[in-house]
Amino acid sequence: MDKIIELNDLLDTAPFYGTNNQNILCLKAQFPSVRVVARGSTVKISGADNDVARFEQTLLLCEQHCLRAGFLTEKDVLQIIHGGIKEQKNIDDLILYGVHGKAINARSEHQQELLHSYTRNDLMFAIGPAGSGKTYTAIALAVRALKNKEVKRIILSRPAVEAGEKLGFLPGDMRDKIDPYLQPLYDALQDMIPHSKLSEFMERGTIQIAPLAFMRGRTLSDAVVILDEAQNTTIPQIKMFLTRLGINGKMIVTGDLTQIDLPPSQRSGLADAIDRLSHTQGVAVIRFTDRDIVRHPLVGRIVKAYQKNIASPADTSAPNLST
Repeated sequence: MDKIIELNDLLDTAPFYGTNNQNILCLKAQFPSVRVVARGSTVKISGADNDVARFEQTLLLCEQHCLRAGFLTEKDVLQIIHGGIKEQKNIDDLILYGVHGKAINARSEHQQELLHSYTRNDLMFAIGPAGSGKTYTAIALAVRALKNKEVKRIILSRPAVEAGEKLGFLPGDMRDKIDPYLQPLYDALQDMIPHSKLSEFMERGTIQIAPLAFMRGRTLSDAVVILDEAQNTTIPQIKMFLTRLGINGKMIVTGDLTQIDLPPSQRSGLADAIDRLSHTQGVAVIRFTDRDIVRHPLVGRIVKAYQKNIASPADTSAPNLST
């Protein structure tokens, strides 16, 4: 019997096969009657039907472990063969394992709320202050869905609204001008997907990062779609974005309504969308607070100070942040 197995696209084959292919050689040694040829993400198995079936089952268990943990050792291979690895149980806040086996968890109350809302809703609004983990948690949920083959694509977008800077003064072509606005999305992805895989996915379009204007006219099916910094969308822009949702799609919209860079006369599309949709079935609104901030402890105190400043009627110099 011959069997060809295509490994998961998100699997990093370097740690999976091991240094000098030590993991696959260890696995082959436990199945001496099976012939194995492994090239890239394709593994070809030949041998008796029962032996091939057992080898395939073991190989897929090794694949699952490597996807979860980000690494695989000979010890892991032997444990899987001779009784299985005891996975950690009852970790409700674990989202996935990132690069080098880093555990990525929902670390605060509202990050956990977003994690649990994801399974029950197709559209989620995550709003709150800087550093509360809205975008990072949303991207982790998207990467997990891609790893689990629940979707075929991740699409990340931001409005290219200037916070005091001018696009025209940035060097380079339009791609060079836009990339700085999207850098936080790249940073999060690099924590979760090995660099070589991330480059491959972006070249193939499995992961797409684009300004909001590039969403017009598209239907986004079989995808997790994330709109970041949505407080800087206009009402027509966010309506255009939300109506892109296709079959088997999920949308997560993040933003901070205290950091609106639109002209004072223009209402934020995010605020308007929350008012219109917060009681709609299939829509969840998660309101992060300064208690969710997971950056430097000083960031929380900075956010509180600015919230106090904005709320003070005596401070006539405070910016108009009404939504």
